[in-house]
This record gives sequence, structure tokens and C-alpha cells, in this order.
Amino acid sequence: MKRRSLSDPSSSGAASASPKTRAARRLFVLDTNVLMHDPTAIFRFEEHDVFLPMVVLEELDAHKKGLSEQSRNVRQVSRFLDDMMRGVDKEQIDRGLPLPSGYTGNHGKKPSTGRLFFQTRELSSALPHGLPGGSDNAILGQTLALQRENPDARVVLVSKDINLRIKAAVLGVHAEDYYSDKTLEDTDVLYSGMTALPANFWESHGKDMRSWKEGDRTYYEVTGPSVREWQTNQCVYEDSPEGIEAIVRKVEGDRATLELTRDYRSDRHSVWGITARNREQNFALNLLMDPEIDIVTVLGPAGTGKTLLALAAGLMQTLETNRFVEIIMTRVTIPLGEDIGFLPGTEEEKMEPWMGALMDNLEVLTQSQEGGNWGRAATNDLLRNRIKIRSLNFMRGRTFLNRYIILDEAQNLTPKQMKALITRAGPGTKLACLGNIAQIDTPYLTEMSSGLTYSVNRFRGWPHSGHITLTRGERSRLADFASDML
Repeated sequence: MKRRSLSDPSSSGAASASPKTRAARRLFVLDTNVLMHDPTAIFRFEEHDVFLPMVVLEELDAHKKGLSEQSRNVRQVSRFLDDMMRGVDKEQIDRGLPLPSGYTGNHGKKPSTGRLFFQTRELSSALPHGLPGGSDNAILGQTLALQRENPDARVVLVSKDINLRIKAAVLGVHAEDYYSDKTLEDTDVLYSGMTALPANFWESHGKDMRSWKEGDRTYYEVTGPSVREWQTNQCVYEDSPEGIEAIVRKVEGDRATLELTRDYRSDRHSVWGITARNREQNFALNLLMDPEIDIVTVLGPAGTGKTLLALAAGLMQTLETNRFVEIIMTRVTIPLGEDIGFLPGTEEEKMEPWMGALMDNLEVLTQSQEGGNWGRAATNDLLRNRIKIRSLNFMRGRTFLNRYIILDEAQNLTPKQMKALITRAGPGTKLACLGNIAQIDTPYLTEMSSGLTYSVNRFRGWPHSGHITLTRGERSRLADFASDML
């Protein structure tokens, strides 16, 4: 009887590649703990194939309930698999499902071009008789069977379980740890809010260019092919020391109006004593200080300055220019770890433990105040009187007039919660939504179903909205290094 393998197109679970092509490829068998650790693991193996034993799917199903990070990851894996299974039949599953090459979260690696195979038939195990181990033995047995059936492919068992890798080595199975575990970043799945101008931009777009000044602001009207890809209030820049930085104010066909940004990196244009430290922060301050923009979404990893910039812009427009009556800060009360239980006090007192970011940033904003400790204490009292902390739980039915609302950790809101909050805004109110979709703590929410993602996509291109993604950490060299490496 002819032995059927993945390199045999007539076999169950076959790929269409020839044995010669398969020799350069690998077949990775994934353990359950790899997917629980990184739900995007199936996309991380570039041109190689991935195999999921049936016991792994059963273990994923057993761990899908709960509020832990592992349970959230399991639910995300199920969503990925469900998306790939839509519209396919049994024959396509047997041939292997093409892994989506459009996935952009590989962080410098080549896109996935391999196939995903499921265990669609019983594989004869070759484990020693009486070997203890339960589900680990099932995975080991199927990996050994795949090695026998696919002599032209290098079969590799990938597991975070050290003891399973030791057992695999004893049985002659090549096993490896999983290292490619960097999670999704904001820029992998979302519009960044800014784009670099091509090197020949002025040659291709400057033919019928007009420029003029209105007050202290400078405007350009340009025409060319790149304009059709722009959105209203998108930030554009030339990637050179003397290049321009501008915001797209109007797009009509292949004609657009650009407004040069104000340079908040200089002390002359500081915002409540804060200056921008990089291009993205300068764009963020321009959007936050713009009276024509009603909602600004600011994304970015820890330490990029989201809360500090939003709070500084709010204080400047509340206390200096009197554009707003007061600042309202709120966030969803989802704990990072175990819940500490009941909190005594009023609504504001209950919210204070959740508002550590407010206190930390107020300390930064008042540390340069003159007058010593007494002066700083008086400034803190003034600021606390103009900054109100509110709970999202009591927002239904309210209307905020001439308020500057800061919604922190907005990635933890559902689309319905986000809609409920945004529709509270009355005349003269501005909303700053801050968050990092790589740090979602709410059960059953994913990067793509978060209310923050929903808002960024739905408000994109609206003349009174702005969006920017911060990328460079400015908190400290330790936080910077940890954000990149951990």
C-alpha cells in the first residue's frame, strides 16, 4: 500500500508543492501553549507550513472561557481560524488553507505564504508502549507519524513546554521553543494618521502650486497623483531636516490644501510648559490645540506621551484661553490583574485609584512652577478644581457643554460604549481619545473589535476629526528599551 504524505496531492491534507520544493520547507506542529501565548503564531512562520493536531483544537476549546490573558488569546485564535474557514469546503481543508499574506504584524519578517493544515484523519502513533503523558503523547505521536509520512519535509514540534521538548528529543523528534512572540502594534492594523511625502513631491505636485498666508498660518494648494490617497486632517511631512510638516485641510479630487503646522518643539510655542520631542508629538499637539477639530484619537505604546500631551493641551485651552469650562477625565475600570474589590467614597474618590496617570502627569506639569512647595500646592489645588474625574458608568443621558474630555485607555471600550460617550458631547466640547490597542484588558475585545479602532476607522476623513499614532517613547531609556524588547 502506498504511504500518503503532505507532498502527495492525492492524500488527505496534501499540498500542491512537489517533493523537490518541499525539501526547502518545514512543517511546524504547534502545541496549544504556543497559541495561548501568542494568538498570531500561525502567521509567524513565513513560507513554511503549519499543522494543528485535533487535540490542540480540543484544548483550545477547554480554555476559551475566563478573563485571563490566556483565555483572551484562545478566543482570538478561534476568530482567526473562523475567518480562514469561511467559504471553504472539505477538499480545500485537506489541501491546506493558504495563510493570509496580507497580515502585517510580522515585524520585519517575510509575510506568511505557507499553508495551514488540520488533522483530518487518524494518524498511526509510533510511541513506545506504556509511555505516560496524556495529551502531550497525542501531539508527540502525531508529530512522529508526520515525520514518517513526509520524509521530504523537516517536521518541527514548536512548544513552550520544556518537558515536552525533552520528551520529543528522547523520541527523536526535533522540537523548538517559540520566540516570535511580539504582539500586534497599533500601526499593524490601523491608519497611522500621517504619511511621508515622496522624494520628488515638489517636482510632481508643484506645477500649479499656490501659497498664501492667513494671520500667522501658511497654506499651500497642490495638485498631483498622491493627493487622491490623502484624508482630511491627515498629517504629511518631508523626511529631511529642513522638510515641511503640514496638515491636509481639504481634498478635492487631485487637488489638496495643506496648512503648515505650528512648531511646538520650541520653547516659544510651549503648551503649558510642555514642548514636543518628536514629529509625531508635534502633530498631536497641533490637532489637540486646533479649535476646528472636535475629536482627536491618539494611539501609541507606553511612554509616548499620550496623556501628558492631551492634559497639557486641555489645561492651556481651559485656563489660558478659556475656551473650555473644565477638563473631564474618565476611563473604563477594567483591572490589569485581579480585582481589588470594593472601593469606598464618592464617585470621584472611587475613580482616583484608576487615575494614577492623571496624578503622575499633573506632577510633571507643575514641577516647574515657581514659588516653592507652597506655590506648587496652590497650583495643584487650582488644577484639581478645574479637572473633574468621572466614571463611564454614569454617562448615559448626560450632555457636556464646553468641556474638554480626556478618555484614557480607550482601547478597553466596546464600540457601543464608545458611541455612548461620544454622543454625550454638546456644543463647544472636544474629546481626546487615548489608547494602545496592543494592551486590551477587556474580555472578548480584540484589536479589530475595540471601540478605539472603530472610532479611528469611522471618523477617518471627517473634517472635524484628527488622528495620530505616536511611535517613539519619551518616558525614559528604560521604558523605551522595555517597550521594544519585551
